Amino acid sequence: MTVQISSAAGRDRFVGSAVSRVDGPAKVTGLAKYAGEFAAPDLAYGVVVSSAIAKGSIRGIDASAAEAVPGVIKVITHENRPATSDNPEDYQDAVAPPGAPFQALATNRIVFSGQPVALVVAEDFETARYAASLVRVDYGVVAPRTDLAAQAPEAYDPPMKRAGIKPPPEPWGDAETAFDASEIRVRGEYRLADEHHNPMEPHASTVVVEKDGTYTVYDKIQGVSNTHDYIASAFGLKPEQVRVLNPYLGGGFGSGLRPQYQLFLAMLAAKDLGRSVRVTLSRDQMWSFTYRSEALQTVSLGADRSGKLTALKHDAVQGTSAYEDYQEVVVNWSGVLYECDNVKLTYSLAKLDTPTPGDMRAPGAVTGVYAIETAMDELAYATGQDPIELRLKNYTESDPTEEKPFGSKALKDCFRQGAERFGWSRRNPQPRSMREGRELVGWGMATGIWESMMMQSSAHAVLTADGRLEVGNQTGDLGTGTYTILTQIAADTLGLPLDHVTTKLGDTTLAKAPVAGGSWTAASSGTAVMKACRDIAEQAFKLARGMENSPLANADFERVVFSNGRIEVAGDPAKSVALVDVLKATGTERLEATGEAAPDKDFAKEYEAYTHSAIFAEVKIDEELGQVRCTRVVSAIAAGKILNLKTARSQILGGIVMGVGSALHEESMLDHRIGRFMNHNLGEYHVPVNADIHDIDVIFVDEEDKANPLGVKGLGEIGIVGVAAAISNAVFHATGKRIRHLPITPDKIVGES
Repeated sequence: MTVQISSAAGRDRFVGSAVSRVDGPAKVTGLAKYAGEFAAPDLAYGVVVSSAIAKGSIRGIDASAAEAVPGVIKVITHENRPATSDNPEDYQDAVAPPGAPFQALATNRIVFSGQPVALVVAEDFETARYAASLVRVDYGVVAPRTDLAAQAPEAYDPPMKRAGIKPPPEPWGDAETAFDASEIRVRGEYRLADEHHNPMEPHASTVVVEKDGTYTVYDKIQGVSNTHDYIASAFGLKPEQVRVLNPYLGGGFGSGLRPQYQLFLAMLAAKDLGRSVRVTLSRDQMWSFTYRSEALQTVSLGADRSGKLTALKHDAVQGTSAYEDYQEVVVNWSGVLYECDNVKLTYSLAKLDTPTPGDMRAPGAVTGVYAIETAMDELAYATGQDPIELRLKNYTESDPTEEKPFGSKALKDCFRQGAERFGWSRRNPQPRSMREGRELVGWGMATGIWESMMMQSSAHAVLTADGRLEVGNQTGDLGTGTYTILTQIAADTLGLPLDHVTTKLGDTTLAKAPVAGGSWTAASSGTAVMKACRDIAEQAFKLARGMENSPLANADFERVVFSNGRIEVAGDPAKSVALVDVLKATGTERLEATGEAAPDKDFAKEYEAYTHSAIFAEVKIDEELGQVRCTRVVSAIAAGKILNLKTARSQILGGIVMGVGSALHEESMLDHRIGRFMNHNLGEYHVPVNADIHDIDVIFVDEEDKANPLGVKGLGEIGIVGVAAAISNAVFHATGKRIRHLPITPDKIVGES
């Protein structure tokens, strides 16, 4: 069912405008509290002792020196850990891949570097941290396997597929034969380095033991329901014994989708000691769990001399942990982006002695689209045509992997508007042909794509007699603007001022909602909020019609609008009544409703839904030093209806910055001799800073979509997809050197031919 927001056109319309974040004042004044900041009586502090090896076993632990420190309450290790469930399935969270999830302090086995081997609990943080430094561990060391290239020959097709992750489609045509027979052939091997999420807020959990024996948990998580169900399952608790809150996140980028080990340890200690416990991870320890795994990719493109694809092969081997089969959609994008009669896409995993990788902003797409879009640039040069023209020549209006048309696809408009804004027509196509002073100048472009998804969600709304509205559900706001867009939707649906609407999120006492991820939150929770408010609108209208001498007595609901706090007949403002007067006159203290939202199954049977973009990048390179500056980016986005121009632009800006990092800076460096990420701090792991970022221009291309009632497609992921490829292609245009291993650092510019 399509639900229309019923505010009068041109009046109190907040959806589609540039509204500042409603949670902004709380964040900039410090009123917003995060998981590691909530106070509790008798709060103890836990500090994790991390493993110094990547693989092997603990032969012995000496915690006597730590236990002797005044203020230390207990040192918990695998030797004295309180019992929890012994069923591995009880540790499966909502987004876990197949396998046996990691259990902290469960055994003496070491399966990755930085694994927690002890938790020191003390009366204050400083004492716990000092005592943790005194714990001595004797290890039996086994040589770790962390080199993906070395393990690639043992790669396998995961027998159990990860829920929600499409495996590669069955091949169609004969890609090998067609490639061998193609007039033009391009084949390249592409690598994207391991990357870590590095949100500003480190992972933390505060477990408060209430007087009635229940637990209130503040956890850094992108969906409190996931933490709640995980705790109840692992610790054998009834659902009503646990309440989880996380009203604010200091960034997540996917690192907060799964409960991390600090949560388990905080809960373990709190339950054991019968008092509240907080565990906060250090920046160094943020390298001991989820990350974007490196992938080894080969793309083979065959084409005729006009550039029409005759064969497409995309093969990827990606790393996973020894204990779980983490999977992403890496190669499928190649089959969705382009029309070709002969396609083969393969994806396999290789076991590594590292933590399980995790979803990191646009998981799979950042990796796979980089490879296919770089290969398409190579094909453009091989066929002597403009990269945009090549993409248009192989353009598809349907998804070849599903044999269904797209519900909407304005990618051609993205190409046109992006190219015009960037000045693409002035590009000299010859590599090394553009220069400014001592710097080579390069222009490159790429396509971006991300699946447009919607999940089952609900939301509750309450309108009180004073004209105030409260809406909310369990989903989280990573800083994307969810508080703001839900407030806008609610305000528009009931025609209220923004400051009359309060949105509550991140609390398991609220209406059920999925984790915030996948760019599905706006469509899912937004639709649920709209439906809940629509229900209240209908209730209020019925009350208004029944009022004595009601100006709406003979009106029909479909012909009224909600505007300026009033219900009025469309086109006849004289026939109206204030919402507060309706409730007062009818003696109604409050109206409330719960809205339910779910994917449109009928739409999904007929259409596929994707967000698309066209990214144009300019680089300037000091030829002698190899220093690359990304001086301009233009990103044209087709993402259906834009709910908030300000927060939407902010999402794309953030994605582009991360894309610049992926292309030029970010790399978690593994020492394969010891299996450890060596640059485990923000001093040596370089994320883009102000000096690295220059002009960014964002264009939102008009697009109507019917995949969900709001007509939105989500923006959290699409901003980063394709950015690395556009920059990489610009580097080739500037230098004539094709660098296929990201990040593109000065040594690769100077040293590779």
